Amino acid sequence: MNPPKSEAVWPTVHLRHGEAERIQAGHPWIYARNIQKVTQDPSDGSVVQVRDHRRRFLGVGFFNGQSKIRVRLLSREKQDLDKTFFVRKCQQALLWRQRHLPNRACFRLIHAEGDGLSGLTVDCYGDQLVVQTTSLGMDQRLPMITEALVEVMAPSRIIERNDSIGRSMEGLEPRKSVLYQKQGSSFGDSVRVEMNGLEWDIPLDQGHKTAVYLDQYENYRRLGELTASMKAPRVLDAFTFMGGFALHCAKAGASKVIAIDQSQEALQAADQSARANDLEPRCEWIHGNVFDWLKEHSKEPDADSLFDLIILDPPSFTRNRRSMGDAMRGYKEIHLRAMRLLKPGGLLATFCCSHHIDAQAFESSVIQAAMDNRWILRRMASFGQPADHPVVPSIPETQYLKGFCYQRLEDGFIADPEVPSARA
Repeated sequence: MNPPKSEAVWPTVHLRHGEAERIQAGHPWIYARNIQKVTQDPSDGSVVQVRDHRRRFLGVGFFNGQSKIRVRLLSREKQDLDKTFFVRKCQQALLWRQRHLPNRACFRLIHAEGDGLSGLTVDCYGDQLVVQTTSLGMDQRLPMITEALVEVMAPSRIIERNDSIGRSMEGLEPRKSVLYQKQGSSFGDSVRVEMNGLEWDIPLDQGHKTAVYLDQYENYRRLGELTASMKAPRVLDAFTFMGGFALHCAKAGASKVIAIDQSQEALQAADQSARANDLEPRCEWIHGNVFDWLKEHSKEPDADSLFDLIILDPPSFTRNRRSMGDAMRGYKEIHLRAMRLLKPGGLLATFCCSHHIDAQAFESSVIQAAMDNRWILRRMASFGQPADHPVVPSIPETQYLKGFCYQRLEDGFIADPEVPSARA
């Protein structure tokens, strides 16, 4: 690698004594409290080099004096963070996906810290890309990143979905736009892609994150396989969003799927996908608040209103550690009420997408709810993130998605449905 052209003019961030170990282990975030001094008064978004209290080089990254995260490291080597750098990182990320998730039409190409690019997320939907930048340094270099993506991926279109609330923490305003469009191309309101044998119509300018929950791709398949092993089960999909679990369960043979979400736009997209796959007779889309719906229907349910399979996939209940208590109470409440709608021998699949709540704490909310209902649960399966959402152990924030499937036991053990293996 050639010596960086800018090394001589990089401002330097010096860390306090004892603050380098976490960074050396691989974490890219440097907070204001970690810093001893900064030389040359760097402008926000500019490249800085980071050194420990003994002046030993640790890496280079983007500086933002307006953010709690003062520096986001991007390289442990002395190199320019230019187009060549972004092309190489995109190529490396693509190679990882091709090796571990071959022949996928939809996948996450760049998973921020999981791919060494803190503040950048890129999702691929067929030949279209959706980009989010959640750091000032990345946002300032969006034209350069777009050029790199065009060179590596040759997309027909690149859209930015910079409408996440996390941007405000970097002093950034929400924004949506088309960053690139191949000459002569035309596009409708949605893109049709294949996912686990289903045709999906995805409106790329709507929804959470970059459109759909690609982190559940493998779990959609596994819940579909679980549904297929049951006898025409009746399924409840709470927090369905664009119908990911609902559609997979319907395709796998569910006799009826009731799917609830508070987003009317998401439910319209889900219904469109159901029609594209001839699944609309099996799917009932309910626009409403899941907590209210569960509260109303779990009071005195009769046998005909119970479900063989209930899926809970709520949005994150907490964005910081201060609200973990409220989040845990929220998880316990939805588990408590959902269990009252579950048949004896029925299955409950539940997910948590907050990195602040680990798997053990999340499972405890399920067990506490079961105890309040005087039930015993048997764990059937565990769920996590797919390979396109890579986990770096030294960066706990990269591991956020966890889930479990339980069977309700009554009067002893009940014969197992055939649960798909995690290695399948």
